[in-house]
Amino acid sequence: MNQGNEQIVVEYALTESPAKVWRALTEPELLARWLMQNDIVPIVGHKFNFRAQPMGDWNGVVDCEVLEVIPERKLVYSWQGGSTANDAYGHKLATTVTWTLEPATDNGTHLKLVHHGFHPDDFGFKAMGQGWRTKGQAIDSAAASA
Repeated sequence: MNQGNEQIVVEYALTESPAKVWRALTEPELLARWLMQNDIVPIVGHKFNFRAQPMGDWNGVVDCEVLEVIPERKLVYSWQGGSTANDAYGHKLATTVTWTLEPATDNGTHLKLVHHGFHPDDFGFKAMGQGWRTKGQAIDSAAASA
C-alpha cells in the first residue's frame, strides 16, 4: 500500500481539559459516542479497528495500529482499508491519524487532528475532510461525560 501526501488538518477549541479529551480519544465507550464502535487501547503496537454500518463499497471496518502514545499530549495510529476495492487509481486507503492536545488558557484544550497519507483524488480525502470538521462539539460532549 502506498501513502499519498495529502492531509486533512483540523483544529478544535474544546472546553474540556486535556485529561478528559484524552479519555474521549482513547476509551472505547467514549470514542464510540462521537466516532465509531472500536476496541482501541492506547498502547504502542495495539491493533484495533473501527466498525460502522457498511455503505457502498465500504465494508464498515477500518483497521488501525497504535504508533505513538504520549498520554494527554499525543496519539498516533494508522488508519487503513475500509474499502472492498481499490479506487480508480489502484489505491487502497493507507493513512495515519495524529491527535495533538495542548492545554488552552481557559482550562480547555486545543486539539489538533492531522490525517495524513491521502492521494488527492481519493474519495476518502474529500469525505473525511468534511466529516472531521464536524466532530469538535461531539468530542467535547464525550469528554464532558468522562
